[in-house]
Amino acid sequence: MRSTQLKAPKSLQKTLGIGLTVGVTFLWLLALLSTVYVSQNKLNTLFDSALAETAQRIMPLAVVEITNREEPGQLQQIMSFETHDEPLVYLVRDASGTILLQSHNADPLMFNKTLLEGFSSSANYRFYGAWAVQNTLHIEVAEPLVQRREAIFAMGISLFWPLILLIPLCFIGTWAFVRYSLRHVLVYRKAIEFRGSGDLSPIETKDLPTELHTIATSINDLLERLRRALESERSFTANSAHELRTPIATALAQIQYLQQDVTAGPLKDKVQKVEATIKGLSSLSEKLMQLAKAEGGGLLSTQQNDLTTLLQLIVDDSQRSAPMAIIRLTLPPSEFKSAIDPDAFAILVRNLIDNAIKHGDSDQPIEVSFSANGILNIVNAARVIPAETLARLQHRFVRSETKAQGLGLGLAIADAIVTGVGATMTFNSPARGRTDGFEVSVDFARLTN
Repeated sequence: MRSTQLKAPKSLQKTLGIGLTVGVTFLWLLALLSTVYVSQNKLNTLFDSALAETAQRIMPLAVVEITNREEPGQLQQIMSFETHDEPLVYLVRDASGTILLQSHNADPLMFNKTLLEGFSSSANYRFYGAWAVQNTLHIEVAEPLVQRREAIFAMGISLFWPLILLIPLCFIGTWAFVRYSLRHVLVYRKAIEFRGSGDLSPIETKDLPTELHTIATSINDLLERLRRALESERSFTANSAHELRTPIATALAQIQYLQQDVTAGPLKDKVQKVEATIKGLSSLSEKLMQLAKAEGGGLLSTQQNDLTTLLQLIVDDSQRSAPMAIIRLTLPPSEFKSAIDPDAFAILVRNLIDNAIKHGDSDQPIEVSFSANGILNIVNAARVIPAETLARLQHRFVRSETKAQGLGLGLAIADAIVTGVGATMTFNSPARGRTDGFEVSVDFARLTN
């Protein structure tokens, strides 16, 4: 069985920023290499021209010098007025290769042994040779190739340094331009990211790029269809539960009135069973109305409400409704304000406490605590619930293995409210710090702003 690992989505802004920067850098490097290549050819042409011009200028002077000597054929060096490095050196030789004249720092070993005419090169030098006086005298001028290499290198460095500054500037500029171009897309993303799961209203598509406008319009159409379907379902559930309340209440009143005229016996037992069934229907209609509210809108308030005070009132009301239950409440010393609607918070807490009363040990207290950072914990004593059952308790009509009366909707209603307001709810069995029990923990920290 193959396991698939989800990859984190890539940021379009980051992809475009890095891609454009790399593209500009690559084009700059390509332009740099092309410039260096073209410049190298141009510089070689200029250096060769200077080398040939030097040979042609020196050769007439060398001919006059050689022909006017008192001792023809004797080697003579040009006098150096002061020590200096010469970029160009030369030899003047006769047809047999005898050196007749040379520059003061010329090394004959580095010149060509064969008397060549025109341009030639060795590993380290560039040469130009020419004949004069009916091919009896030959001049060869040598230039170190290191000069050309240094010139090309210096030019390349001068062109490369701006690139060092260009890369970060290009990245910053590209990032700013891409962010500016995607500003409406970022607004659209935030509008989706920060809306609650129960908010199915259309998302503003103004100023979106053409490529995304069609997608956004399709999403709004989908949200509208989904909203109508959910509202239809919730409306049917709420209306049905509401319409059933009156006939159920009437039937319950008639059964209770009938009990007064029925004496003890089999008939009275049947009437009591009918009464219990009708009470169950009444409780079911009430739970269905709560579920419709939990899955609908209006779970968040426009103002912040103090949950510690609300929790105190709800626990007191639950204690009066179930006087046999033992409820211990622990509250923080300071207020904790949240944007959850007070009615939604009351439905949530009542269902969690009712669940603890029904499924907990009657002789053990129910621990209700609320921390200063907005975490509600409700713990009741009970047998450990298997992990596979624990994972499904928030589903509708799912119950653990218990003989207690119930409909399996309390935790489903609580989960719908928690999901709708953006809080988180977790179940633990055994409860933390205990070997048994059931614990519900609801975190309201995200609803403080």
